[in-house]
Amino acid sequence: MKYRRAGRVSDTSWEETLLALKVHDRLDDDAAAVAAARAGDPLAKEALVRRWTEPVYRFAYRMLLNEADARDAAQETLVKVLRNLDQFDMVRPFSTWVFGIARNTCIDEHRRRGRKSWEVPGDIPDLAPSPLQEATAAERAAQVTRALAELPPMYREVLVMYHFEHLKYVEIAEVIGVPLGTVMNRIFRARQRLRELYESQGGEA
Repeated sequence: MKYRRAGRVSDTSWEETLLALKVHDRLDDDAAAVAAARAGDPLAKEALVRRWTEPVYRFAYRMLLNEADARDAAQETLVKVLRNLDQFDMVRPFSTWVFGIARNTCIDEHRRRGRKSWEVPGDIPDLAPSPLQEATAAERAAQVTRALAELPPMYREVLVMYHFEHLKYVEIAEVIGVPLGTVMNRIFRARQRLRELYESQGGEA
């Protein structure tokens, strides 16, 4: 019995198929997902949205302190991320780019709601340890969270990025567009203010 010989797959299409399979196997890697998404791969775009929805929402909620506002800000952020992927510099960390967009979106929402200015004066260093590092019990953590919500946005954002999203000082500086020394001073000052608020709520020093 004779079998009909299947048509030969071109080397080019075969290589593209292998590349696509490799990329899809690594869609949890931001660089691979961004490269594929830029090429129009819907699976890569979906992977980026899935990967960043929770971190972006978490950041937006801690900044805006409102679930509806945070959902809107997170959705708008992710739309901007996908829409502007071609503008992303691949040599930079993707996380700082995403949080930069999320921060600007939160600022816009904050202003739209007519709240107090995002920026407040007074950056002075304070080397006191952060209550965030001490809040191991559930009640103490809850007290810290309540105190964090009372901080001015300029101070809250640096603590959220540093303690919750685990960005480095230099990454935070890139996200908010200020010198490294300013970030360090803001974190010190934010810790001081946070400690005062924490202790005013009955938290142990």
